[in-house]
Amino acid sequence: MGDAVLRCTGGRDSRHVTLEELVTPEHTAVITQELQGAVVGPEAGLPMLADAARHEALPNITRLLPAARAAGVQVVHCLVHRRPDSRGSNRNARLFAAGRRAVDITPGSAGATLLPEFGPEPTDLVLSRCHGVGPMGGTELDAVLRNLGVTTVVAVGVSLNVAIPNLVMDAVNAGYRVVLPRDAVAGVPAEYGAAVIENTLSLLATITTTEELVRTWRP
Repeated sequence: MGDAVLRCTGGRDSRHVTLEELVTPEHTAVITQELQGAVVGPEAGLPMLADAARHEALPNITRLLPAARAAGVQVVHCLVHRRPDSRGSNRNARLFAAGRRAVDITPGSAGATLLPEFGPEPTDLVLSRCHGVGPMGGTELDAVLRNLGVTTVVAVGVSLNVAIPNLVMDAVNAGYRVVLPRDAVAGVPAEYGAAVIENTLSLLATITTTEELVRTWRP
């Protein structure tokens, strides 16, 4: 397995790559996951998740994004929407049924729109999907990142229950290196989110903090 890791990382064991090398601005993108009204806004469909995110993750993301932009790191906001008739959207899990009942995420609605404290700024990209439980599977995100020359993704947002693990695994499967600031993601209950990071995501991503990333990108 060690030889395979070295081959996949160009002959370098990824465990010995520094954070500064991993998040070199010209090859890094911060991916925000569902920082929109219906998910983490005042009228969120899952209030417990929104409350958990507002406690720590959202303030840290608000701090992280300007530092990323100032350093030249690409910011990509990934959102979800659903037509009023739900055409093309999933119906095959309890999560989707709950979402249909909870809040309006039709295109252009407040629920489907990025919260203003996160942008978008002129250099940001905004991608929206109408299906699935993560921002990369079956979407244009992978192609967009490759066109930008991105090799490392920094994943922030919600949730550690579903979408963040999905993003991390899809990104690793697609050949990206993943960095996860533990204080810029949220799940419910908080103990479960911490366990997901410790027991699963730490095997796939470099776990760090908002402060470490801001310090790394500081001029």
